Amino acid sequence: MSDFEKDGRDDDQLNEGKEDTASKISSNDEDENEYEDVCFACRRPESKAGKMFKLPNQICICNDCLHKTMDTVSQFDYQGMLNNPHVMNEIHNIEKNNKTGFPNISFVNLADLQGDGGIPNKQKLKRKKKGAETEPILDIHNIPAPHKIKAQLDDYVVGQEYAKKVISVAVYNHYKRVATDTMDEIEIEKSNMLMIGPTGCGKTYLVRTLARLLDVPLAITDATSLTEAGYIGDDIESVVSKLLAAADNDIEKAEQGIIFIDEIDKIAKKKDTHSRDVSGESVQQGMLKLLEGAEVEVPVGANSKNAMVPLTTVNTRNILFICGGAFPDLEEIIKQRLKKQTAIGFNAELKDKFDKLKNIHNQVTSQDLKKFGMVPEFIGRLPVLFTLDALTEEMLVKILAEPKNAIIKQYQKLLALDEVQLVFNDEALLSIARKAMEKDTGARALRAIIEEFMLDIMYEIPKDENIGRVIITKEYIEGTGGPIIEIRGSQVPQPPIPLVDKRHAAF
Repeated sequence: MSDFEKDGRDDDQLNEGKEDTASKISSNDEDENEYEDVCFACRRPESKAGKMFKLPNQICICNDCLHKTMDTVSQFDYQGMLNNPHVMNEIHNIEKNNKTGFPNISFVNLADLQGDGGIPNKQKLKRKKKGAETEPILDIHNIPAPHKIKAQLDDYVVGQEYAKKVISVAVYNHYKRVATDTMDEIEIEKSNMLMIGPTGCGKTYLVRTLARLLDVPLAITDATSLTEAGYIGDDIESVVSKLLAAADNDIEKAEQGIIFIDEIDKIAKKKDTHSRDVSGESVQQGMLKLLEGAEVEVPVGANSKNAMVPLTTVNTRNILFICGGAFPDLEEIIKQRLKKQTAIGFNAELKDKFDKLKNIHNQVTSQDLKKFGMVPEFIGRLPVLFTLDALTEEMLVKILAEPKNAIIKQYQKLLALDEVQLVFNDEALLSIARKAMEKDTGARALRAIIEEFMLDIMYEIPKDENIGRVIITKEYIEGTGGPIIEIRGSQVPQPPIPLVDKRHAAF
């Protein structure tokens, strides 16, 4: 064998080794990078635009945009600089001496466009792994039963038994629907929900608790910032983009998630208006396709569509929508409808009978919601309608002490870090609940009242290391006395500590 043949064989083997090394490096890069590359110009992901060209500062350009850019650049002569021999000689001398390239010439500073360079991961889509289509994402045998979901909700939410039962069944059916897709060639339709209840009854808290307990992607958004496309505000598709962000930009997981839209009553149709209702009826019309199920283009990592945000397509057919709102003044509409049913005679009902009903929301119908300002097509896409009861004194007392993250338990934990025991009398809890009922803001009033009375205690107790126990009494809550202070190792109550706040001078 000649030396030339040996050298050729060695070169071939060397080239094959380089190709194998390059393929291994590229495969490792794909494995390490779990997000798809996005074109810096057209904002299309790699799955749609094709293979990307890597540029400095982690910037990627697709094949189409690169060719368009080169075609555009080739049409210009840069004011004759490239064809001027004096300019070319000057550039050659500078490159020879300093090796810095063009003198003070920079067409585009890519670092200035993106800051630290590249596109953040929140605007990139998850890369689909090979063979992921054959693996089921959800196992029907591991789906939690409705009674287990409700039992977990009972640890955090007091009362609202019917609401917790409805949500537990809806989530359980949603899991089964996603896991099986069809059952005996019968397509299972999703049941979107609409929950109605007075302010502070636990609508948002119920769904937030559900979000912590479940593994399914769940996004909580607000309807107050939504406007019609083309106007200032969030686009309607932004509710889906928040779910996509909650699913870590994984489209398959996002298409199986749950979206809770709070303050849905704020997009009711405006009454006695002759202008364009861009944040009311128009938003309801735009949400019809989302609720029913359709493929929509969603901005990735943003709330509105623009040229600098990548878009992706999400199918909402398997997304469960839960809407909630307080619907103020809805009880007046219900009373007007019920009063029309009264008659004159021995069996007639008094008109003021309905003024004394506390949970009159339980008798709401689609007709009442239509009169409130909701579009009939919108109501029809929310077939499951249920209400939450207004909170009573007994429920407020339980909310203070029973849940795992109750307000009192939070303060007891804070004082326990200072080795001080905090105790609330039953009469003190009842007094706090009565004050909260007077504010008529539901469970939100409890936090405000506790903060007011615990301010002085949290300020004064760390001053004295001998204090071992503090008992909150009814007299302290009502302003006629002070809390009971016990010194460490002694069960004899000590005289009150003088407080900074003069409102509780008895402390």
